[in-house]
Amino acid sequence: MEKQFKILISNEMHQTGIDILKEKCEVLIAESENDFQKKVKHADAIILIRSGDAFKNTIEKSPKLKVIAKHGVGLDKIDLLEAKKKGIPVIYTPDANSISVAEHFIVLALTLAKQMGKANLKLRNGQWKFNPFDFLGVDLFGKTVGILGFGRIGRNVARICHGGFGMNVLYYDEIKHTDSESSYKAEQVELETLFKKADFISINLPLTKETNGLVDAKYLRLMKPTSFIINVARGPIWKESDLLVALKEGWIKGAGTDVFEKEPTAKDNPLFELDNFIGTPHNAAHTEESMRNASMMLAEDILAIFEGKSPKYPVPPCLYTSS
Repeated sequence: MEKQFKILISNEMHQTGIDILKEKCEVLIAESENDFQKKVKHADAIILIRSGDAFKNTIEKSPKLKVIAKHGVGLDKIDLLEAKKKGIPVIYTPDANSISVAEHFIVLALTLAKQMGKANLKLRNGQWKFNPFDFLGVDLFGKTVGILGFGRIGRNVARICHGGFGMNVLYYDEIKHTDSESSYKAEQVELETLFKKADFISINLPLTKETNGLVDAKYLRLMKPTSFIINVARGPIWKESDLLVALKEGWIKGAGTDVFEKEPTAKDNPLFELDNFIGTPHNAAHTEESMRNASMMLAEDILAIFEGKSPKYPVPPCLYTSS
């Protein structure tokens, strides 16, 4: 195959995938959002990583577009129905980052539970001697984890929490996962029950019209004052203003997130003023293994489509109804 196809990547991608594509295609990496929009009209395929989009306007001005690839699993920046209308296949990487993101939940959960942020600040300020009850931690062992969304990431959270920490597992999902219930002694429950009973909540839902703003004051008020909630999915799934009140007024013990309602979030986000909150800049999936695997999956599927073959990781039809 000659290098007749142009691939536009919205951000930096792991070199492994780029090298695979460069053997047969011309690869362009956008320098900015504006640069992406300028170059997209010449692209045969686009790979969306953090920035860039495939909304209707972008698709309409890209007459050569033959495939839309999402580096990850979040599809909220892709107009799936418009892509389907134009006959453009959409692929993604559902297996690439599930372990990385699940482990990120554990890191945030442990950081909150063990009061590591406060302890680190005291240490850096030269305070070796202190009242241990000033930031008394709790164990994860034997606690209950509530998982919103029992897909690949959610099930990995269950695996680690149950197998590694002996935690009880509750989950909320439209689908009943019988095998996982057996493996992790997980119980499918309604939202209200999960929020009332969980000591740690992991948000792993996709962002859809139904989940946008789902986690609000109504559900946060149901949580125990000793409980924690962590979002490793999408920022708009919870209402940050309600979360701020919940943390300030002690409805819950603490919260952590890898995602924000608006990204990049403002440096003066009021959540940053709270010592019972911890955040990371949407980097849960940024591990060597995850980034390499995702780049390879996309590169191989893009080339397969160019060659008239079926991709291994197409977005399933059931997800098109929620775009």
